[in-house]
This record gives sequence, structure tokens and C-alpha cells, in this order.
Amino acid sequence: MKNSEFSIIILAAGASERLGKPKQLLRFEKTTLLERIAQTALKTGFKTVIVLGANAEMIQVSLENLSIRIAVNENWRTGMSSSIIKGLKKSLDANPDLAGAILLLCDQPFVTEETILKLVEAQRETGKPIVASSYENTIGVPALFMREVFDELMKLKDDTGAKPLIKRHAENLAKVSAPEAAFDVNTTEDFEALKRRATDQINFSR
Repeated sequence: MKNSEFSIIILAAGASERLGKPKQLLRFEKTTLLERIAQTALKTGFKTVIVLGANAEMIQVSLENLSIRIAVNENWRTGMSSSIIKGLKKSLDANPDLAGAILLLCDQPFVTEETILKLVEAQRETGKPIVASSYENTIGVPALFMREVFDELMKLKDDTGAKPLIKRHAENLAKVSAPEAAFDVNTTEDFEALKRRATDQINFSR
């Protein structure tokens, strides 16, 4: 497996309206949520693109020490689909022969390097054009999209993200169990639950 075959695209352009402040900059275990997932992505050895939008300048400062590409989606208000397209274009600019793109969200703090590499392994084993994560009766991201569906990714619209594409290929995709991807941060309550979970783990390890 060549590291140049795949690119990771981290979607981090949203305004976190339900949270009331940029979730990208929330601190958890001595780093921010966005830095955490970026560092996880970089551990795979794949080139990584982060798509920013709302509060882009402020967030970009926190990423200066990471070897990543930044794409700023000026149209972030139109929804997640425009960020996927922006990230894919940035990835293809860097590597026109890209074989596949892996989509990650910035607010799934328990996604690991292994989570990502299992997607690639499943694609190798099955040859499917899409490999998606399965958790809590959901099939979604992290997800890998091979080159043969790039045109469909480029045609995504609104705030639906890649869900319509995954649904369209429901009979021709591979699924990887990833219960660690079930937890995400959208509200203050979610973030408080995340901090409690970390505290419980620390207390348990003592």
C-alpha cells in the first residue's frame, strides 16, 4: 500500500451553532478536537487535507505545527457537500492520480488510526467503491470513496454530505464496524459527556 494512493479529508468548516462556539477548538486531553483528529490522520501516513470555513483564520493558527494542507471553503454556509467537494479538489490538485479519499469529521474524538486503516483493508479485500463505518444502526463516516465514485462526490449538494451517495450504493459497499465513531460533539451536553468519559477512564486506570 502506497501512502500516496489515498488522501484523508477532514471536514471542519461548520459554525457549531448548537454548541455556541467553534467545536474545532474545544480542548480535550491536552489538545483540540481538530488537532486530535488531524494527528490521528497523520499517523496513517496518508496526505491530509483539512477543510475550514467558519472561523477559518482563528482555527488555522492552531494547526500551524502540523504537516497538513488547508482548504478554505468560502461557501461553507451552503452545507457539508461543498466542503467535501473543496477537499476532494484540493487532494486531486496535489495528486491527480489519487486512488481514493477518506472522509473524517472533526468531532469524532474516539476515531483512531486503526479505524481509518480498517477502511483501506476492507476495500482491498472486497474491491468495493465505498467502504463506510457501521455504528448504532448508522452507516456513515469515517468512509472511504474510491476514484470511480469521485464524479458522484463532486455532484453532492446541500448539507446532506455523503449520505445520499452511501445510500445509493447500499448494495455495493463494504461496511466496517466502528463503534468508536458513534460519539460526536454537537452540543454543550455532548462535550460535558466527553469530559466525564475521560475522567472516568483516568479514575479507572488508577
